[in-house]
Amino acid sequence: MSMCQGCRSEAARFDLAMAFQPIVDVVAERIWAYEALVRGPAGQSAATVLGTVTPDNRYAFDQQCRVAAITQAVEAGIVATGAKLSINFLPNAVYSPLACIQLTLKTAAATGFPADRLIFEFTENEEMVDTTHVATIIETYQRMGFTTALDDFGAGHAGLALLAKFQTDVIKLDMELVRGIDRSPPRRMIVEGLLALFSRMGITALAEGIETVGEYEVLRDMGVRYMQGYLLARPGLGTLPAWTLPHGAPLSRRA
Repeated sequence: MSMCQGCRSEAARFDLAMAFQPIVDVVAERIWAYEALVRGPAGQSAATVLGTVTPDNRYAFDQQCRVAAITQAVEAGIVATGAKLSINFLPNAVYSPLACIQLTLKTAAATGFPADRLIFEFTENEEMVDTTHVATIIETYQRMGFTTALDDFGAGHAGLALLAKFQTDVIKLDMELVRGIDRSPPRRMIVEGLLALFSRMGITALAEGIETVGEYEVLRDMGVRYMQGYLLARPGLGTLPAWTLPHGAPLSRRA
């Protein structure tokens, strides 16, 4: 299948760097995936880059982010680790799921990265109007063997209303639900309820924004297997950073 016109457009060019943050399987004590986080060429913040994205150039931006994420992750050594690669995408930048994935597949093949180790995660700062289109993207990606993830669940518009319309393979609990959960009975009750719901729906939970040992221990004891946050590892610009579990020494690039 050929690429659509939007995917071929080179009207806008972005100079992108990627930082990679480990997502840790705390049961197996290994890296499950690395999330690719967009940065400016000199490590400028994501906000600096995202502030240049408009409706007119977001299609080019989304495509170039995918290419940069795969290319730079391979250069950093991800293939040998066996870990997955999580790429954020913009649902409104996907004209057609099958057409707009072609450059991603071509890049994976050219760099030697197994396409079945790709995770596509999305979040929307604004409420999605065309949820049917988003559901189609998710279903198409799942049929193609990719893992799909919904980011920032529990914040803004990423909540139960979306979950009723489509189900991703992974849901990332927003850091506002995680923050201070060891000291907050209401947060614990909310997360316990969500975990039970996800389990019944066959969805994997991932807690992001882990910053304290208390948060880590409570979530681990609640059965959350996959975690991400500064307690475990900070993002590394162009590198796969060393990571650690509480009370342990740093574990560098352990798969």
